[in-house]
Amino acid sequence: QVHLVESGGGLVQAGGSLRLSCAASGSIFSIVAMGWYRQIPGKQRELVARITTSGSTNYVDSVKGRFTISRDNAKNTVYLQMNVLKPEDTAVYYCNAEQFRPVTSTRSHYWGQGTQVTVSS
Repeated sequence: QVHLVESGGGLVQAGGSLRLSCAASGSIFSIVAMGWYRQIPGKQRELVARITTSGSTNYVDSVKGRFTISRDNAKNTVYLQMNVLKPEDTAVYYCNAEQFRPVTSTRSHYWGQGTQVTVSS
């Protein structure tokens, strides 16, 4: 099991910045990637950014150049630095951890509780 605790959401004006944090605990040795997803009511949850244990990253096109995902392995924490925020970035942001167990070749996903990000125009 992996337990994720998020922090850093809030209300910000358009053009502003926020940094989200996600601390992982539990079976962290089996985590192969961590990421941030977001969801607005009535829509599917979408991947915003993802970072693997090797440091490879990928982003949804709408945030490229504005958001940066990073990780501090010593603190088992992943961050999402969000700059030049837009009203359309408003959503609940969820931290995600991907766990892979090579013995059984099974992959599991764990989620944080979500943190609200609201960008006012």
